[in-house]
Amino acid sequence: MPASSGSIFMVVAPSGAGKSSLVNALLAQDNDIMLSISCTTRDPRPGEVNDQHYRFVSKEQFLAMRDNNALLEWAEVHGNFYGTPRDRIEAAINDGLDVLLEIDWQGARQIKKHFPDAIGIFILPPSIEALESRLKNRGQDAPHVITKRLLAAGSEMSHASECQYVIINQEFSIALAQLSQIISAARLRYPAQAVRHSALFSQLGISPTAN
Repeated sequence: MPASSGSIFMVVAPSGAGKSSLVNALLAQDNDIMLSISCTTRDPRPGEVNDQHYRFVSKEQFLAMRDNNALLEWAEVHGNFYGTPRDRIEAAINDGLDVLLEIDWQGARQIKKHFPDAIGIFILPPSIEALESRLKNRGQDAPHVITKRLLAAGSEMSHASECQYVIINQEFSIALAQLSQIISAARLRYPAQAVRHSALFSQLGISPTAN
């Protein structure tokens, strides 16, 4: 793949840690990053819009995409399939755009195989009690689903070490500022700057590749 100034950011978290709220707030203040729209076989939640929050597909459609190598990653989570379409991610990166993925640890591990420089950011709750409270207060899941998510949270959080960054979402405004700082710092990495400012690097006699 040709050199690109774009980066891939993977935001990983257990359900209820505040991942979606942080991502939505970041996108509202940063017009230079594109959200990857994942495919899922689960039913839409109240207020969710197709091709805005997810691409909602049938199980048959999903499996066909998987078998045709149209997904960069896929996983079965809580009885539903989730996956990242290949076409839009590769097109964005080739155009030098930053891409943000809301993803689970299994998907992040698979994305790393395709894009080793992808940046992982794990969102942790301040406590298990806070996680349970958030799951109940958002009113989106039945009690048995909440119990299932809490049981899975411990296993999911054990993979935080696979990410380069960890944010503890205790105070939302602080967590959002930290997420924004990570994005800003990544944009200043040598390879990205060398592509973005190739003419200046050439004029100054600076190598376009890092040592």
